[in-house]
Formats: sequence, structure tokens, C-alpha cells
Amino acid sequence: MSLSEHEDIVRAAELLRSGGLVAFPTETVYGLGANALDEAAVARIYEAKGRPATSPLIVHVLSIDMARVVSAEWPAHAEALGRRFWPGPLTIVVPRHPRIPALVAAGLDTVAVRVPAHPMAQALLRETGLPIAAPSANRFTQLSPTTAEHVRDGLGDRVDFILDGGPTQVGIESTVISVAGERPSILRPGMISRAAIEAVIGPVATAAGQPATGIAHASPGLHRRHYSPRTPLVLTANRRFPAGRGAYLFLTAPAPAAAHNVEMPSGVEAYAEALYRTLHELDRESWDWIAVERPPDDPQWAAILDRLNRACQK
Repeated sequence: MSLSEHEDIVRAAELLRSGGLVAFPTETVYGLGANALDEAAVARIYEAKGRPATSPLIVHVLSIDMARVVSAEWPAHAEALGRRFWPGPLTIVVPRHPRIPALVAAGLDTVAVRVPAHPMAQALLRETGLPIAAPSANRFTQLSPTTAEHVRDGLGDRVDFILDGGPTQVGIESTVISVAGERPSILRPGMISRAAIEAVIGPVATAAGQPATGIAHASPGLHRRHYSPRTPLVLTANRRFPAGRGAYLFLTAPAPAAAHNVEMPSGVEAYAEALYRTLHELDRESWDWIAVERPPDDPQWAAILDRLNRACQK
């Protein structure tokens, strides 16, 4: 880490300790962070994003030891998953310790925790010595940011400081699994797959259905409309497009009816890394619509399909 990066980390840590908001990179997307133990600072996250209080936040921690500090109970499944996948893009929902304000968890008695893999996020956690509550650093329902520039475009002066750690590598949000109930349950799909999780702890369930309006969600990212560009987005399997001039993200072949064709990577990891970045770029180009070829209906594409299905909702 360069001297200037270290100075930025120190400044960001000071802001967090004093109740400020700091955007910082993780390996998934950029997060909008506040001291997770400071309820007033956490309230600023919701205000800056325009996020409903029914949507809980993820608490970022430096280690399993720090995760135990924010949890009332640390189940054996949490220990096994943390040892296998942390640092990394897996969020684990466990019983919440009272020292974590209820606002962080949308009033629930559980808390979502994760150890990020990005070296700048780890340095920030080490410098503050605090758990950091951080959803994605964007306005609610909009595209998650994968660069510092995306954060500046989306939040402007709503954030006190932005740590620039370059483009993120995973590109979409973490897998979320709850181990707080009788049976582990995947609440949000991500790039750590069900198969990878089951190889560690055995069979897991998948949460079904859409949370009712006004009810606290068990996980972030469960709203019907989410991850959306400003430009209307269409998910298509038959190349049927709206009227007007639009851009088409394809996997198999370009479409003559689209004014602009963008070939997407065929591998799921490369696709995930490119998806939000590509949508951000197209959002700046004033298309009438963006269409996306529906990816394969395959378990390894579950997280991509989840994001695209939510992004195209009105």
C-alpha cells in the first residue's frame, strides 16, 4: 500500500470513529460504511441511500473473532463457513448481539456479517478496530457501484469520503446464508454457490417468496426492484425489444434490431465482473432501453439471474 493510500485509510478511519460515512471498496462492490456500533451514524446510511428501514445492513468485520463480538451466538455452521470462505464474498446471518443497534438489522434479532477480501477494506477495518455497517454505496434500488467514480456519480456529497481502490473484482453482491434457524438457508444467491456451501455444511434450504411490504427483510437485496440502471432494462430470450434506440447485451449473437450490441463474457465469473460496469457505461449514453439476453437457466448463473430479474422490475 502506498503512502497516500495509507493516509487515506487513516483519514477514513478517523471519520468513521467520529460518526462519518465512508465509501470503500470490497471485492464485490463498493460499500457505504459507518461505525456499526453508532446508531446515529447508521441512520445516516439509510438517509443517504434513501433506503427503507426494513432492509438490514451487512456488518463488515476483520475476522471470525470480531464476528463473534457482534453475534449473540456463533453456531458451528458459521464457524465452518467462515473458516472456508472468509475473507470472501459470503455473508452469514447469525443471532445479533445487543451491542449492535437494532437499526442495523432492520429491528430483527439477527445480524448479517462478512469478512471482505479487498486489502483496502481490511486495512480500514484494522485501522478503525470497529465493525463497519455497509450496504452498497448507491441510492436505493439503483445499480451497485464497482468503481469510486460510480459512487461519486450516485451519491455525490452524501458521503464524507471515498476510498478509491480501483475496480472491484467479483462485481456483484455477496451470497447471503442464514445459520440462525434450525436449518441453514440461502437468502440471496451470489458467486459462492449452493454446491460450494453444501460441500462444507451439508444440505441447505433456499428462502422462497417475496417479503411482504413493510415487513423487515431477513437479508439485504430482497426488494422486488433492485440493482436497476436508470435506463429501462429488459431481460429477453427471444430478442423482442421495445420501441426506440437501445443497447443489447448478448451472449450468443448480436441483434440487428439493436442500435448498439455489447458482447458479454461467456464465463459466469467474468460476466458477473463485467455486468454492473457495463450497465453503468450504457446508462451514461442516453439509450431508450437496455436489453439483456437471458443467461442460461443453470445453478451457476443463479446470482446473475437474480440481479437481472430484479433490475428489470418496474
